[in-house]
Amino acid sequence: MKPETFDIIHQTVPLLEQHGEQLADCFYKNMFRNNPEVNVFFNPAHQQSGAQQHALASVVCAYARHIDNPGQLRQALEVIFHKHVSLGIKPEHYPIVGNNLLLTLREVLGEAATTEVIESWTEAYGVLAGIFIDREDDLYQQQLIKHGWNGFKAFTLIRRHSESSNITSFYLRPTDNKSLKAYLPGQFITLKIQLADGSQAMRNYSLSSAPREDHYRISVKKHAGELPDHPGGVVSNRLHDNVQVGDQLLLAPPIGNFILRMPEAVNMPLVFIAGGVGITPLLAMLHWGLAHEPDRSFTLIQLAKNNDVLPFYEELSVLARTYPNFQWHIRLSQSSGSQSLYLHDSEGYIDKALLDLLVPESEANYYLCGPAAMMRTTMAILKERGVDSSSIAAEFFGPSQYLRD
Repeated sequence: MKPETFDIIHQTVPLLEQHGEQLADCFYKNMFRNNPEVNVFFNPAHQQSGAQQHALASVVCAYARHIDNPGQLRQALEVIFHKHVSLGIKPEHYPIVGNNLLLTLREVLGEAATTEVIESWTEAYGVLAGIFIDREDDLYQQQLIKHGWNGFKAFTLIRRHSESSNITSFYLRPTDNKSLKAYLPGQFITLKIQLADGSQAMRNYSLSSAPREDHYRISVKKHAGELPDHPGGVVSNRLHDNVQVGDQLLLAPPIGNFILRMPEAVNMPLVFIAGGVGITPLLAMLHWGLAHEPDRSFTLIQLAKNNDVLPFYEELSVLARTYPNFQWHIRLSQSSGSQSLYLHDSEGYIDKALLDLLVPESEANYYLCGPAAMMRTTMAILKERGVDSSSIAAEFFGPSQYLRD
C-alpha cells in the first residue's frame, strides 16, 4: 500500500466516526438493492435492531485507525473470519461489498469523498479483502480436512427435548450415518432451513454437548416476538413449531474460535458465567472439562429470569452430583414462575458480591456468554476485581458488534 494511502485513510477517521452508523445503514440498503443475492447471508432481525449496521461501522472505523498495522485487529477479525466461513462467504462476494462500500462513501461523505479518498479506500479495501480471503480459505481447508465436508450436508432429526419453556434441544445425525469427527467445545454449526414462503435462511447455533461420533446437539431458544416492530425469530419458530423427528436439515461443519483452552496450571480454576441460552457453548465446554480435568476446579454461574426459562436443570444436576470439583450456582432475576418449586440459589443480577463469594481468588480463567447488558456488567466487575483481559473469553450471539481495537 502506498505511504500516502495511510495518511489519507487516517484523515477519514473523524468523518467515519461521525457518519459511521449512517454510512452502514446506507451501505446495506445499497447492497440489498443492487445485489439481492446476498440477502441470504444476513439475519433480518439484526438489520432491524441496528446491530448489523453498528458491527460494520465499528469494523470500518477500527480498520481505518489501524490501516498501517491491521495485525493489531487480528484477534477481533478472527471472529468475523469464522462467521463468514460458517455462512459460505466466498472470494466472489468481496467485489460486491467493495463496490457498494465505495458507492456509499461517495453518497454519505459528499464533497469529502474526493478522488484521492476514493482511490485510497479502493486500495485499502483491496488489502483488507485479501486478508479475509486468505484466512477464510485456510479455515475452509481446515474444515474439509477435519470434518470431511464443506458447504451443507444432510442431517436427520432423531430427537427433540424440551430444556425449558422456551428452549428445545435438537439431536441431529448425519443422514449418511458416517461418524462425526470431534469438534472443539464452544464451536457452532450453521443450519440452513426452508421457510414457509419457500425461501431459505441460515443461522448459527452453538453445539451444546460434548463431542460425539453419532450426532450433534443444538439447543435453540424460541424468539416469540413481543412487539409489532420486533417480530419473532423466523428460524427459531420454524424449528420449534414445524420440524419433527425424521425431518432432514442441512448443516455446515463446526467452526468458531470461542473455544475451551485449558490452562497449563491444573490449579487454575475455570469459571463459566452464562445468561439464558448463552449457556449452550459453555455447557459443551463444561462437559468436556469435567470429563478430562478431574483435578481442576470448575464453577458455573447460571443466570436466568425465572425457573420457567431455566434450561438444563436435570443435566446440570447430574454433573453436580457426579463431579466434586464442580460448583454450580443459579441466580434468578425474578422470584416468580409457574413452577411451585423454585430451584435457585440466589436472586438478582450478576454483581461483585456474588463473584467474591463463589470465586474468592480473582485469579481464574473466565468464559462468558449471554445478553449484551449482562456481558457488559460482568466485564466491568471482572475489571474492577483486577482480572486481566487475557483471562477472559466472551461470546456475543449476533453480529460482531463489540469489536475492540
